[in-house]
Amino acid sequence: MYRRFIIKSIADALKDTPAILITGARQTGKSTLCRELIEKGIFKGTMITLDDPATLLAAKKDPLGFLRDMDNHIIIDEVQRAPELFLSMKKLIDEDRNGRRFILTGSADVMTLPKVADSLAGRIEMHTLWPLSQGEIRDKSPAFLETLVSGERQFPGKKTEWTQIVQAIKVGGYPEALQRSSESRRYQWFESYLVSLMQKDIRELSNIEGLTQIPNILQLIAIRVGSTINFSDIGRLASVKAPTLHRYLALLEQVFIIHKIPAWTPNAEGQFVKSPKIILNDTGLLCHLRGESVDSLIENRTTAGSFFENFVVLEIIKQLSWSEIYLKPYHFSIHQGSEVDLVLEDRKKQLYGIEIKSTATIKEEDFKGLKKLSALAGKRFRRGVLLYTGDQALSGFGNNIHAVPIGALWA
Repeated sequence: MYRRFIIKSIADALKDTPAILITGARQTGKSTLCRELIEKGIFKGTMITLDDPATLLAAKKDPLGFLRDMDNHIIIDEVQRAPELFLSMKKLIDEDRNGRRFILTGSADVMTLPKVADSLAGRIEMHTLWPLSQGEIRDKSPAFLETLVSGERQFPGKKTEWTQIVQAIKVGGYPEALQRSSESRRYQWFESYLVSLMQKDIRELSNIEGLTQIPNILQLIAIRVGSTINFSDIGRLASVKAPTLHRYLALLEQVFIIHKIPAWTPNAEGQFVKSPKIILNDTGLLCHLRGESVDSLIENRTTAGSFFENFVVLEIIKQLSWSEIYLKPYHFSIHQGSEVDLVLEDRKKQLYGIEIKSTATIKEEDFKGLKKLSALAGKRFRRGVLLYTGDQALSGFGNNIHAVPIGALWA
């Protein structure tokens, strides 16, 4: 069993929040996490799953009676199957806010369902469980974000071999995929995973026509990770109209397979890219969709660059999901000009730029995007980091701009 760093955030939330919602893609370990909460005594209650047909029928038929028959402290797994429960939960929480505790899990973003968000407003806290981070796989709690926002702490120099990085990219972070002993066994797991995702999670969310088009759209997105998404281009290649495409993309977001990174722009019009970037929630799944092996990525470092960027951005987003440091992710790009792969903005609107390079050597021009961001942001720019595959942490590239080995991300 892997130690999930998000447990502390959930334990803290249980002290003052009546309902906790743990969402994330299928097979990220939500049910296992909930059982661990019970086993460790963090949550003193029982757990039921709405995957059971009889339990689901009872929950839908009489939501209030169903909940009253349960313990005051209860975990409801796959709660998106019975959105009828939410209004009854509100009633029970309002009757006894301190005595009731609900932990809800869902493989779909139930807060996007009609009336659900309003019913528990002010009573629920949301947490996303991503596939395993490198820190969780290695069982080492990373200090990257703390070092990034600190004005004094220095990043460590740490060598990580390119072959190790590629192997981590290829395997990904799904617990079940990590247990598979070979690439061929992981291939079978990802194949089954995609079939289950399409036939169960997405079909249950919406009775959509043309379900067979979604795998093709997912494939087109996978080819374009690391770049801003041209929706018209994808719609044309997939032969779907714009409203249909956006509906399909919304469904893929709801089941946490894709994640949009919005564009950061200063208060100015003109040359700045406004389109979001889209990343996949797991690089193992990305490799599967694009048919890449460890050997093919090692042989073609240029192709591997987009995989590496997806890998690094994901790692930082995973760390943000449990960190007490609030930073909101963006990307920054100028048409036919500079770009920064990830821009993190804190509550004071201060910015931290992160550029990602899959090379072991760095050049002065690699810092062009960070310097442009620094110039535009002015005093709001706090720190810039170029993550690369070398082994030394280096300074002196501009206004608090550093080159940092990728290993520092999980050191």
